[in-house]
Amino acid sequence: MTDETKKLFIKTYGCQMNVYDSERMTDVLAPLGYVSTDSPDDADMVILNTCHIREKAAEKVYSELGRLRKLKDRRGASGQQMIVGVAGCVAQAEGEEMVRRAPVVDMVFGPQTYHRLPEMVARASRRETGVLDTEFPVKGKFDYLVQPDPQVVKARGVSAFVTIQEGCDKFCTFCVVPYTRGAEYSRPVAKISDEVRQRAAAGVREITLLGQNVNAYHGEAPSGNQCGLADLLRELADIDGIERLRYTTSHPRDVDDRLIAVHRDIPQVMPYLHLPVQSGSDRILEAMNRRHTGTEYRDIVDRLRAARPDLALSSDFIVGFPGETDGDFEATLQLVRDVTFAQAYSFKYSPRPGTPAATMADQVPEQAKSERLTVLQNLLNEQQMAFNTATVGKTVPVLLEKPGRRDGQLVGRSAYLQAVHVDADIRMIGEIAGVTIVAAGPNSLSARLTAPSFPVTESTVSAVASENSQRRGEPVY
Repeated sequence: MTDETKKLFIKTYGCQMNVYDSERMTDVLAPLGYVSTDSPDDADMVILNTCHIREKAAEKVYSELGRLRKLKDRRGASGQQMIVGVAGCVAQAEGEEMVRRAPVVDMVFGPQTYHRLPEMVARASRRETGVLDTEFPVKGKFDYLVQPDPQVVKARGVSAFVTIQEGCDKFCTFCVVPYTRGAEYSRPVAKISDEVRQRAAAGVREITLLGQNVNAYHGEAPSGNQCGLADLLRELADIDGIERLRYTTSHPRDVDDRLIAVHRDIPQVMPYLHLPVQSGSDRILEAMNRRHTGTEYRDIVDRLRAARPDLALSSDFIVGFPGETDGDFEATLQLVRDVTFAQAYSFKYSPRPGTPAATMADQVPEQAKSERLTVLQNLLNEQQMAFNTATVGKTVPVLLEKPGRRDGQLVGRSAYLQAVHVDADIRMIGEIAGVTIVAAGPNSLSARLTAPSFPVTESTVSAVASENSQRRGEPVY
């Protein structure tokens, strides 16, 4: 560890995997003396960890870089150096253009190269310009990452993300991920288990396993055999201290019988699954190269709910994909009505350069996209509100995570990732407490403390699930 302390500010855009990547960048830079700060104003290094999924992602990055240029110039005038880096998927897709267009940037590096940050920082510190690293290494970045300090892990909270799989081989026609994250790669089981044990020892109670196609995980087991996500979840459930397990994002094509059985058998696996469908129209699903139909999606949901009656779903939807007709859109609405979702993310289609869909004929007019999105979101919001309202009066287990907005209040998460506000002692952070829901809003629940602890056991889950499973889509505990 260097004796000189320097301040690091990372602004994270996009998905949970970027949140995980930002944490690991912090870990990689810690031996160089960098500590996190909450503002770029006094930072010696600023990194924008970017996402290419949303519309106009690159423009937003350039706008932020314009603000940073003024800050960097002010610091330079006072004799202080500020290193500016751009990481993530926008960096991967537009690295050379970014170096040319934004001289304020010292380092541009893709999501597979941040383990090489110390070398890049050394070059930038020597005032080399345009340090660029967007290669896909032969060996995965995870082979080089250091374990973070336990106190740092503890400070990050009682829930943690752990990336187990990266990249995508599906090549949906609207998506840039295969081009920015590369081919599918799965981490070995032992490496994941070691990381989860280390986090459990630091007080983490809930782990969310991350991957672009997380249920396509096929990591090497200590025996040398290939291990699927179902087997990995069973192993992680045995780690002391880990009370809750989640995984995201899933692809319907990779939901198999073994994974469905895990939802039935392992109480640590939460009864909440993000399973993107994108559209309810078979014609549009085929144009998207999703490789499943609406009927097949419904069948997967039915099998999951038969195994776990209290299961709730979230999903992703794209409206206005090229060629989408009113009839195709109605098929999406019907799928939403048939399945029912506790939460969902919906977006207007926007072309991504380099993807097949960007050059397809029959691009849908913006007005039609906007109108369809409003209709879909109204339906989804109605379902989400109904799901939340159904919890009122129920006693549920909530993992208490952090202080609330006022003194004496804590915020936690239900098994269904609902934010729950409850009056409780700050020393209860990290406990799974029993609370009774007293009010529901569209995005959060209010509760009163019922029991100081609420152990989640197989018998508890199965008993309550059988009592409350008569209404499909209703949260039961």
